[in-house]
Amino acid sequence: MAMVGQSSFRRILLLRILLLSIPILFLGMAITFRKARSSLLQTARDNLKQSAVQEASSIQNSMNALQTSLAIASETAPLQFGSPVSASLFLNQLQSSQLPTEVRCLQLKDLETMQMIASTCGNRVLDPIDTKDWPKQRKVGDLNGLGTHTLTINQLNQPEQTAETSQLNLLVSTPVYNTTGQLRYSLTAQTVLKQAEMKPADSATSGTLQSSTIVIDQNGTFLAHPFPGQVGLNVAKDVNGDRFQDILDSIQQGNTDARLLNLMGDQTEWVVGFTPLKVPTTMTNRETWAVLAGTPADRALKGLDQITQILLILTVGLLAAHLLAMLYMARDLALPIEQLGKYALRIHRRDPLERAPKNFRIRELNHLAEVLDNMVGRLEERAKELESAWQEAEAANQLKSQFLANTSHELRTPLNAIINCIRLVKDDCCDSREEEIEFLQQADKAAIHLLNIINDILNIQRIEQKKLPLAIETIDLRQILKDVVDLQSVQIQQKGLELRANELSEPILVRADPARLRQVLLNIIYNAIKFTDQGSITIQTRLEDVQEFMGRSAPANGHRADTNGSSEPEQWVVIAVQDTGIGIDPSQQHKLFRPFVMVDGSTTRRFEGTGLGLAISRNLVEMMGGQISLYSVGLGHGTTVKVALPVLHLPAEPQSDPDAQNGSPVTTEPTAIG
Repeated sequence: MAMVGQSSFRRILLLRILLLSIPILFLGMAITFRKARSSLLQTARDNLKQSAVQEASSIQNSMNALQTSLAIASETAPLQFGSPVSASLFLNQLQSSQLPTEVRCLQLKDLETMQMIASTCGNRVLDPIDTKDWPKQRKVGDLNGLGTHTLTINQLNQPEQTAETSQLNLLVSTPVYNTTGQLRYSLTAQTVLKQAEMKPADSATSGTLQSSTIVIDQNGTFLAHPFPGQVGLNVAKDVNGDRFQDILDSIQQGNTDARLLNLMGDQTEWVVGFTPLKVPTTMTNRETWAVLAGTPADRALKGLDQITQILLILTVGLLAAHLLAMLYMARDLALPIEQLGKYALRIHRRDPLERAPKNFRIRELNHLAEVLDNMVGRLEERAKELESAWQEAEAANQLKSQFLANTSHELRTPLNAIINCIRLVKDDCCDSREEEIEFLQQADKAAIHLLNIINDILNIQRIEQKKLPLAIETIDLRQILKDVVDLQSVQIQQKGLELRANELSEPILVRADPARLRQVLLNIIYNAIKFTDQGSITIQTRLEDVQEFMGRSAPANGHRADTNGSSEPEQWVVIAVQDTGIGIDPSQQHKLFRPFVMVDGSTTRRFEGTGLGLAISRNLVEMMGGQISLYSVGLGHGTTVKVALPVLHLPAEPQSDPDAQNGSPVTTEPTAIG
């Protein structure tokens, strides 16, 4: 169940990716926009530099053509003879059709009298011209004087100019010599050189921006400007005076470049390209003018609007595609995780054969599914182990209760016998001394039995704490077996059982604690007698080679002992105690070597005991480097307990005995006793 403030995996994934990718996308858009703007401005600079060069060339060609036309006209007879009528006719005809530039006024003036002889513009007063460099006399027919002229800026009676159009107003004068070669007249033309403005269609065709022309003389005076109010002003008075001065300095060095300027003092920036123009104003003087071609930055960046529109469309498309891709990717990532989450939620009620969903497109998620399956498998195994441990703990708890009840019963029975016998003697209830001695003997027997029970409890505790000392020494196993058989033979005879034991002709040396080994054998034989009501007890001792012994030395309910790091002995001695008693269920056999465990642990059981005998025996045998095992076919088929110890030395076998060949075990037929 989702908690307040939590979000789904898909939403978090989408938000994180979008928060990371959208700024990058917009940053890329901004960089592309700036790059496009820079490219357009650079293109505008290059185009305007080319426009400035073309405009300067056009101005130079127009002035040269006009000077040439005027020089040719000065050689005509109507002007040389100075006839006002013929001169006026000629000047009108010349202005209307033969001049290469737009001429607003042509005047022929007598230099001696300073009187106007002919004019196409009436009595209009033109700016004075400097004629001091003109030769006063020349040879008749000498054409070298055709290049003589004077160029002056027209400041008086300037023609009207519209805004954002640029025109250069000039006065071009050339000398007129009479027929004798004497300087007599001056021919002056008032011309207007307009910017050859490019139409939008022409601009698109040629790749050149539509521009306005600015002409500045070398003194910094505007000779032509798209805004009429600027004409005649000095650049020092302009808001961009420093930039214009920088342009003039570059012009004097012969450089061609482009700049960003503010021509009108407002916020509109212009892109301006400039180039130098060498202008001969007189025969001896040449000036360097600056020709500038400028256009508003908005016009230069006109294509940026389309680029911006394309970028916006592209950005929106990329955002939509990106969002769809993120949705698809989030689905691919979230769906397997959701499936694994649903599987994890119903693990406790799933089919045992069901496995985590796999076959995802993502290898890591498939691996996660496998890990989840493995984890669930391990958890199920741990659950089974915990259940088994819990059952064992329950059984152990039940066994503890049974053990306490059994132990109290086992302790109470001899104690009651001791108390009763002592009280009978104390209260003088016996008829004779012999009866008193008999009661005391019974009390002594009960006390010994009680001591044995207490010793067993103390021994198992000391064994578990590894504090039980052993006196290991080399002993002859035959003597231990003889003592044990002698001690138990009377009880066997009392129950009417048959004892079968094989006789050993040669000594069998082992390393063991004699008292503890005797305790083990007595305990095993005592159990065989206790659980056998009829039949026989068979004690068989045999020697086995290590290969034969190792082939059968790991029974399911047996325990392999550590031989203290020593090498494997060549032979083992195996003592097998077999009875024909009640037998043991195979499913219960693995429990019998545990402390306090008996097949029948209830207080109403038929056989007495605390269930410590086999547990003590196992620990003692293993502490002496041996092994112990128990086997029974089932209930009613008797039980066999085997104790195996490593042999230190084997007596020499007679070579004539075929059974002694290849290490065959040496045994004799069991002998029946009683």
